[in-house]
Parts: sequence; structure tokens; C-alpha cells
Amino acid sequence: MPFRLSTTVLLMVLIVSSGCRGAAVPEAGLLEGVLLERPASKPAFTLTDTNGAPYDFALETEGRLTLLYFGYTNCPDVCPVHLAQLAEVFDRLPEVRRNATVVFVTVDPDRDTPEALESFVGAFNDEFVALTGTQDELEQAQLSAGVPIAVREGEGEGYTMGHAGQVLVYSPNGNGYSVYPFGTRQSTWMHDLPILLDRVDA
Repeated sequence: MPFRLSTTVLLMVLIVSSGCRGAAVPEAGLLEGVLLERPASKPAFTLTDTNGAPYDFALETEGRLTLLYFGYTNCPDVCPVHLAQLAEVFDRLPEVRRNATVVFVTVDPDRDTPEALESFVGAFNDEFVALTGTQDELEQAQLSAGVPIAVREGEGEGYTMGHAGQVLVYSPNGNGYSVYPFGTRQSTWMHDLPILLDRVDA
């Protein structure tokens, strides 16, 4: 079954895309991603990593370029494309790789066991972090990041999840200036990540 965004998610992406290009932020005209109207603070939440240990997102990624994405291992296209792009970009930008953390948060805890998450995310880059939690914890994490809560679509074991399709990026200073929806070109990642990595001052 093909992936499709829920109506709420799609509307959010369109609003962000249409309302941010004229934003008066320091990166206006420099970044190729979808600019935010104002810098977004890194969210604070604690989930569980694939080893069963608590992972304090804000604390663990403090001072690092951080890429946050909500998805699931059975996603037919959007999630694998994002992760594959980022893995290749990290291989081509070693300085970014050394100073960045990619965090993949499942929105499908019923099927995404720690073993499934580790296998799926590790297939792209074994340094990427995968997190899970209770349904309530995952919903709160999505809300704190400012994305719509994922919704289950379809019946039976082959159901899909309508979830936010954009990658959220936070500079080492803890602020987010742009987001990267599905369809972002690899050249955009190559261009923007070094710029965002250098944003260390508030």
C-alpha cells in the first residue's frame, strides 16, 4: 500500500512551505530548505533507545547538529529515502558526520520492536539513533516537536501510518531554522548542513 500523508500532516507541510520564504531570520537567502518564520527551540522529551536505556533527546544531542525524524520501519518509501539520503550525505561530509546526530523516532511502537528498529536504522548508518516508547510518550514527543501525531491507516497487519514527512534540523545552538520535507534533493542537504553546523551562537 503506498504511503500517503494524513490531511493534517499535508496541511502543515503546505503551511510551512508557503508561509516561510519571506521570513526575517539570519539564514534567509542562505538555506535551501523550507525556512521557518522564527527559530524553533529543540524539543525536550525522553524515550527509550534500542538497548532499553532512557534517551534524553535534548541532553544527549546538546551542542550537536541534530536531525530529528518521526517514521516507522514498515514505511514503503518516505522513511527509507530520507535515511538513505542522509547516510550518503554523511559519507560525503565527514565533518558533519562527526558533529551531527540523526534521531529516528518510531510512530509505530506495536510493530517496531527495539530489534526491528536497530536493524532498520542500522542498515543505513549504525551511528543513527533509533527510539521508541509508549504510545503516550511518542505522541507527546511529536507534539513537543511541533508535528502532528501520526495516525494509523488501514486494517490488518499491513496497515500504514500517516505521519509527518519532514526532517527537523537543529543547529548546535539548539535552534531550528528550516525543515526538510520528503522530496528534498541531496544537493540541498549537501548545501545546508555545513551552514547549520556552523550556527553555534544563539
